[in-house]
Amino acid sequence: MHDWLESDLGKYVLERELAWYDLTCANLFGFNAMQLGECHTDFLRANRMPHRLCGGQAGGVFHCALEQLPIASECLDLLALPHALEFSPHPHQLLRECERVLRPEGRLLISGFNPLSLWGLRRRFSGPGAGYPWHGRFIRLARLKDWLALLGFELQSGRMICYAPPLGREDWLGRFTCMETAGDRWWAMGGGVYLLQAVKRRVGMRLIAPKWDKSWLVRPALGQTTRKLASEDKQ
Repeated sequence: MHDWLESDLGKYVLERELAWYDLTCANLFGFNAMQLGECHTDFLRANRMPHRLCGGQAGGVFHCALEQLPIASECLDLLALPHALEFSPHPHQLLRECERVLRPEGRLLISGFNPLSLWGLRRRFSGPGAGYPWHGRFIRLARLKDWLALLGFELQSGRMICYAPPLGREDWLGRFTCMETAGDRWWAMGGGVYLLQAVKRRVGMRLIAPKWDKSWLVRPALGQTTRKLASEDKQ
């Protein structure tokens, strides 16, 4: 991924993704933030949490499989997955690990390639030996939303970027700037990359007490008893 991000097409994607990550995570507060997957680029650079880590199989503080994080449960306030799901052999298990290590109300930031786009079309016609990112398994946005809902995540925001065709040269990409500016309006779901922000929710429990029969607690009013005793004294 790091080598591809140095290409013209990779820089085109990285510039727009970093703009979204900077805007989204700048005002997210807590103590511990972590980025998984690509560690050569700091996608959480705008965040102000005191402890920011990166882990994956290439660089970072933790060298580990993303599906088995060496992190205690419910200790992270923010977790970023820049293109980690589509290159994981078990993306659903990766999301389970994200749910495990995030605290309740913790934030999950995801960026992924959209298979229902020109980028997905190029991946479909690429050969088995295609390089990054065309050898990945792009995940449909609807399926990813279902996975997040099953794990108790609630979507907070999202958007599409990179509407231009995935061309390899900067001058060719510059000819399609009109598609980038008009994409959100005319083909909102056709962007090459989707960006999601989700919150981990934990449904609270409310104990429902049984409705006891309290008729035996009923006592005569004090005023009525006093009047009865006074009438007996007169007699």
